Amino acid sequence: MEARPSHIRDDHDPSVQIRLQSIGELLDAASRYLPALHRRAYRYVGNTHDAEDAVQDAFLSAYKNLDQFKGTAKMATWLTTIVTNSALTQLRRRPRHPHISLDERIGNEQERYVPETLADVRPNPEDEYIGSDLRRHIQHFAARLSPSLRQAIQLCDLDGLNTREAADFLGVPQGTLKSRVLRARRKLKHLMQSM
Repeated sequence: MEARPSHIRDDHDPSVQIRLQSIGELLDAASRYLPALHRRAYRYVGNTHDAEDAVQDAFLSAYKNLDQFKGTAKMATWLTTIVTNSALTQLRRRPRHPHISLDERIGNEQERYVPETLADVRPNPEDEYIGSDLRRHIQHFAARLSPSLRQAIQLCDLDGLNTREAADFLGVPQGTLKSRVLRARRKLKHLMQSM
């Protein structure tokens, strides 16, 4: 009897028949359940591209390990388990901190960019200098105001108290304080323009 080389496939061999039948079942299950498998992967990874990768990796793994499919469960159940494991593997490979493009819009209405949320809202040194210089000029000109107007402008505009707090501090009604602040601002504007 003539010996056959081991690399030649015998289509009548029962193991080859089982393998071909399993490949057919795999292809049938893959085409029939692809949307459900994709949704399953998406539930884990939360990203369409990563879900596609997880399903593709799962199909490759299923094909490579087809000999491990015993037929005790449905092919779809077996594939679902592989897709789940593949999606979980994708999650483990991800960095712990997500990467976001600086050009990406964020928020519910997608009206803001990432740099806008990262920007430091505190004044920069130049703004602080301008503010301190302006404050010094206002204090210089405020010294020319009457004591009641000077106190009102000092408390409200320079010290940052609200109307109620400044009025309580001075012991005057809020309307009186508002009137004094308005007159003080007008006089300061006039003094600064005439300089």
